[in-house]
Amino acid sequence: MILCCGEALIDMLPDSTKPGETAFVPTVGGAVFNTAIALGRLGIETGFYSGLSQDFFGDMLRDALQASHVDSTLATISNRPTTLAFVRLVDGQARYTFYDENTAGRMLEPADLPQIPDRIQTLFFGGISLVSEPCGSAYEALMQQHSGRVTVLDPNIRPGFVTDEAAYRARLDRMMAQADIVKLSDEDLRWLFGEGDMQQMAQNVIAKGAAIVFVTEGAKGAWAYTRSQTVFVPARAATVADTVGAGDTFNAGVLASLSKQGLLGKSALQSIGKSALTAALTYGNRAAAITVARAGANPPWKKELS
Repeated sequence: MILCCGEALIDMLPDSTKPGETAFVPTVGGAVFNTAIALGRLGIETGFYSGLSQDFFGDMLRDALQASHVDSTLATISNRPTTLAFVRLVDGQARYTFYDENTAGRMLEPADLPQIPDRIQTLFFGGISLVSEPCGSAYEALMQQHSGRVTVLDPNIRPGFVTDEAAYRARLDRMMAQADIVKLSDEDLRWLFGEGDMQQMAQNVIAKGAAIVFVTEGAKGAWAYTRSQTVFVPARAATVADTVGAGDTFNAGVLASLSKQGLLGKSALQSIGKSALTAALTYGNRAAAITVARAGANPPWKKELS
């Protein structure tokens, strides 16, 4: 089982009323939540861990997880509210304003962390849940506690959400040093390292300890880097509705492919070959292409990629 650890929230997606007034439609979301949903739909045994609310938005989140065959029984439940993210689309690109103070997800503490059963062999971390306290410390502690299992990190950096840049950079540095797989967008790389050669920046991450670094370049495609290999697979052609959930679905496709190939183990990842990396990138790109053709984060089911 893969356990996805991080935020679940409600995306308030832009719409309009019949008279043409601006409106927002509540939709389940959150980067890590989206990856869990996509993994479940792709037929991978998946669990989800976060702080979830008892409010009706929390009910929506739990119902959506169940509908996509994701186990949420490890989640910490509280009576705090659910995080809201209001979305504005600019040329098809999503821009977010978060309402996250004192929410069930944000107020998750290290003391709330569950016992992780042995059947969970891979833990995935990322998203805005790594920015804020106390939840950021809780997820970092969870990764440290389970460093013997395969750990995956996608920070999915939202610069506008970062309030203490020095502390956030330090956390990402520590977590990248522990992760077996790190996924970054080209924008994430530039935020971390500035302008420069993308391959060299990826190698900087590998030097910290990662076996594989995946880098997405939007409509261009995606890269996989190891200490000795570089693989690129072009993106699939798609008519883009919006990019909400694209990177999250890519993550799920890559992890699903690695899982099906029997490669989600520490030694297997260290010795992975080009054909396996190509297969993972290809599957990730195919899944993401379906998501961007739909409004909002709506990952494909396994049958849609067969």
